[in-house]
Amino acid sequence: MRVLVVEDEQLLADAVATGLRREAMAVDVVYDGSAALERIGVNDYDVVVLDRDLPLVHGDDVCRRLVELQMPTRVLMLTASGDVSDRVEGLEIGADDYLPKPFAFSELIARVRALGRRTSVPLPPVLERAGIRLDPNRREVTRDGREIQLAPKEFAVLEVLMRSEGAVVSAEQLLEKAWDENTDPFTNVVRVTVMTLRRKLGEPPVIVTVPGSGYRI
Repeated sequence: MRVLVVEDEQLLADAVATGLRREAMAVDVVYDGSAALERIGVNDYDVVVLDRDLPLVHGDDVCRRLVELQMPTRVLMLTASGDVSDRVEGLEIGADDYLPKPFAFSELIARVRALGRRTSVPLPPVLERAGIRLDPNRREVTRDGREIQLAPKEFAVLEVLMRSEGAVVSAEQLLEKAWDENTDPFTNVVRVTVMTLRRKLGEPPVIVTVPGSGYRI
């Protein structure tokens, strides 16, 4: 899952990003609304964690812009106000969910994952394919009942492949969804991660390389 965190309190923003990365998500961080609009125009995000009171461009205007672009990106709006009227207003301008500060980080994770499941083709909370069972909420993977321990990036790559439901996923798409914008686009990190993932999943191989196109399960 690719997430953009937009929060002008830098310590909070960085803490949220660190926590999301530990959950095997690819996370970019910006600290104002103008930078958020710039990133949204360049990258495809599954979820934007959006503070409402932002400098330069207000969070409401960032949210409205996402709606205008008709992007599938989901918005979790954050605010220091817990008033019902504020929550209703945020939802009416296009936010998909609303979380008042201060919040429990476990709730933030659960809401981000729930929004990430709201794709054009709804997917179940637990993904199953080719004998592999992947539970994003519990960070658990099994194959034919055997538990498999994966590093965060390995888990992220497997989740992207599982969510594609048999469709081919290019190396560029994996890089987009499982790594953040600071990753060198010319790196071989995708190939190396897929190779390690194949080894951990065991025999017979389930990740198929489609020459010139990418990978699929």
